[in-house]
Amino acid sequence: MAKGRARPRTNRRRWPLAAKLAVFLLLIGPTPALAAVEITFLSKEFGASFPHAYVALEGTLDRTGERISANYGFTATHVSPAVLMGSVKGEVMSVDGDYMSRSDRHFSVTLSDAEYDQVMATVERWRMLKQPSYNLNRQNCVYFVAHVAAALGMTAETPRALMKKPRSYLEMLTRANQTWLAARDARLLRGAPAAR
Repeated sequence: MAKGRARPRTNRRRWPLAAKLAVFLLLIGPTPALAAVEITFLSKEFGASFPHAYVALEGTLDRTGERISANYGFTATHVSPAVLMGSVKGEVMSVDGDYMSRSDRHFSVTLSDAEYDQVMATVERWRMLKQPSYNLNRQNCVYFVAHVAAALGMTAETPRALMKKPRSYLEMLTRANQTWLAARDARLLRGAPAAR
């Protein structure tokens, strides 16, 4: 090209960055939506229905896209005066939506698939306990949720004075794990009163 001559103009347009990004995303194909399972810890203080402490799982597994909607608690298979005398047959059970709507939701945390597996392994261990497995003083619904919390890495002490008080226990669990819950962006659903 001779000196002083302008370059010939072409009709080549420059694509805006957003258009280039859109084309790139179309070329790599569809990506799966973000999926997650959330666990909620619930209690139902007193009443004739059981369990009084339990967990609910809602969401979608990342690895399979499977939709999860379940809840688990631990209780005696038959509630009778025998429960007060010692160990009786126990079971992991689920509650209906009406029961859940009348329960107190304490906090919710999003789980990884690996954490979901840990929760389900805990549920299965409790389901397979040697019978009689339910003991009001040593192995009840409150102990069950404590084991689920511990499986997730939470501090889940089991002070004897709270192990028959589902709401009080879950309030204590919330207080004891404030840093853990904050780091996990947990949703606190019930105010945890100050420690007494």
